[in-house]
Amino acid sequence: MESSTETTFWKGSPSQWLNIGHFAAALLVVVGIVIVGVLFAPAFIALIFPLGWIAWRYLVVRTQTFELTNERLRISKGVINQEIDEVELYRVKDILVVRKWWMRMTGLGTIHLDTSDRSMPQIDIPAIRDSLELRESLRKKVEAMRDKKRVREMDFDETANEGGPEEMA
Repeated sequence: MESSTETTFWKGSPSQWLNIGHFAAALLVVVGIVIVGVLFAPAFIALIFPLGWIAWRYLVVRTQTFELTNERLRISKGVINQEIDEVELYRVKDILVVRKWWMRMTGLGTIHLDTSDRSMPQIDIPAIRDSLELRESLRKKVEAMRDKKRVREMDFDETANEGGPEEMA
């Protein structure tokens, strides 16, 4: 009987750089409220909205965590209500790293996974450090888990035989 111990090889959260646009917009609104507040003091109460929005956006990114073990990817998210989902590594079909210009400047990257999991056919692990190294490590773990489970991925091209058996003469 196999004794399998699951070990975590990476755990992380997306970078707050994902919020840079939200934070910049909120800062502009704060500046506008402060300018209006100088002329009309009760307007300062409106600061609660952009500051609350900044806090909410921060928490949304902060509470999203990804845990990669030698057997599965566990995704946890949610500020008030928490949602935890898992994908077995042998279900990963393809791994893509996307590094937009601003991500390259900040040393970040997004790992995009295509899986055969019905509930999560596509997964993004956004704005993380060392994305290229993590992709390589993940690829090795996926192959090891496929070998262990004796699983192979097969894709069928549905457009190859559109005409049916008559055209195969």
